[in-house]
Amino acid sequence: MTAIQIRVGAVPCGKSTPLFLDLFCRSLIILCTFLSVILSSIAVCDGHWLLTGRHMFGLWYFCSLEEQQGSVLGSQSFKASSNCTRHLEEAGVDGLGVGLPACRSVIALAVVSAIFGLELLVMSQASEGRDSSQRWTFGARLVLLAGVMAAGGIATFVLLLGAFATLLGFTLTFWCQFTATFLFFLNGMAARHIQHIEPLLPFSGHSDKL
Repeated sequence: MTAIQIRVGAVPCGKSTPLFLDLFCRSLIILCTFLSVILSSIAVCDGHWLLTGRHMFGLWYFCSLEEQQGSVLGSQSFKASSNCTRHLEEAGVDGLGVGLPACRSVIALAVVSAIFGLELLVMSQASEGRDSSQRWTFGARLVLLAGVMAAGGIATFVLLLGAFATLLGFTLTFWCQFTATFLFFLNGMAARHIQHIEPLLPFSGHSDKL
């Protein structure tokens, strides 16, 4: 009888308390995903990704640049003239008029997917049980999908303009998108695997050993 009472009294102790490490990792994933969405949004809205010679290739415009004299320390600088057009085929690159609109559409969809994924990740923290787990899993998949689409958009842009592309020619906004794509993959994979790591973490209760 005494043994039965001990087992019954030990059951409530088997309920695990929230773990600081788990909460910290999930919060970090959500924060990094939020920063990725911001970086990708800036990159898409600005759209000026490649500077080559006196031409600026972007997701939205193709611009011709003119040299600006009298710069500091004798270095040359360029400024955009009024010769900017949305008709990207005028740049003289085959497939640019079709490829760049497809590129920006895919990357814009990637941002939308990441936003919905981020929303599900946040909502999962406001719920409990199976609903929380399902929302977290689906949100992680959407973030991974955003990474795949963003990577496809970047690859398309580089392939279309491979003849003009150089590491120094890519602008800051292009590298923002590159960083955001990497973070989409990193956060999506981390969000997927954190649920497989949870059973290995120490819990406060040990009723299964009684």
